[in-house]
Amino acid sequence: MKVLVTGANSLLASNTILELVNAGIPVRGFIRDPSKFLLPPNHLIDLVSGDLADLAAVEVATEGCTHVIHIAALTEQDEYDYSKYRKVNVHGTRHVLMAARKHRVQRIVFVSTANTLGYGTLVEPGNEQHPMKEPFTNSLYALSKKEAEDVVKKFSNELDVVTVHPTFMLGAYDARPSSGKIITMVYNKRLIFYPPGGKSFVHVQDVAFGIINALTKGRRGDRYLLANENLSYKEFFLKVSKWFTRNPVLIPIPSWILLPLGYFGNLLRLTGMRTSLSLTNMKILCITSYHDNTKATQDLDVIFQSTDCAIEASVTWYKEKGIL
Repeated sequence: MKVLVTGANSLLASNTILELVNAGIPVRGFIRDPSKFLLPPNHLIDLVSGDLADLAAVEVATEGCTHVIHIAALTEQDEYDYSKYRKVNVHGTRHVLMAARKHRVQRIVFVSTANTLGYGTLVEPGNEQHPMKEPFTNSLYALSKKEAEDVVKKFSNELDVVTVHPTFMLGAYDARPSSGKIITMVYNKRLIFYPPGGKSFVHVQDVAFGIINALTKGRRGDRYLLANENLSYKEFFLKVSKWFTRNPVLIPIPSWILLPLGYFGNLLRLTGMRTSLSLTNMKILCITSYHDNTKATQDLDVIFQSTDCAIEASVTWYKEKGIL
């Protein structure tokens, strides 16, 4: 086995590559800028630079690999031009699939998002059978990943593809930071303002482990939610505050404040300003986007760690890197 991992410098890809190497599996990382690769040199890792928009580059990276884990994606929430999401998340995925077909790859694990599946409540969390729901049906990122899933389906007769749907990931090797902003933005703040909703948090190591198991244990054409603890934002920030040197005051922000801010963000976007402030994003903060991990636990043998462990891994890494 030799595994191609796209987007090799991301939070999830870094952890996935690390788990593969720890298992003794050779890895090829596909990355736009090799200087941004986060892991130390290892004889089991070789890097190929290139862009998903360049089919020839993707084909070169795929040659000699038996399996592909496609992680690379445009995930930013401040982009308002859908064509930019489509270029990376849809057309880039098509190029990966075309290259895999050309080089007769045995299996592809496509990393989508839980946002393309329906969410639920604590009593009835969403699962793999639930269709995509509003407000994610208005999220350009989520829509592009859903369109990419449709591309995957078109290749289903020719390729062995398993799709995984991670929820909100936390852990080490989050260089930008990306999802870890939820921690860095509030760390050691005296006041923490939190929205009324909640989401499913998961340790990125567990997502990486689930992806690797999907290479051999996942059922062809099936999809798996990689989710764990369903927490309100208040519950989550209380967990984060255990790492503070002082006790913060948590202040709720009601939806009647957030939604007008979303409308204001939409107006800013009309002027050409890039901002994550939008009506769709504010609506997302107001819902409880909860999911069920039963299928991944049973089929992929994933044993999920607590959110406290994920927070600890994040905070420790940010401190080591001087981010906190």
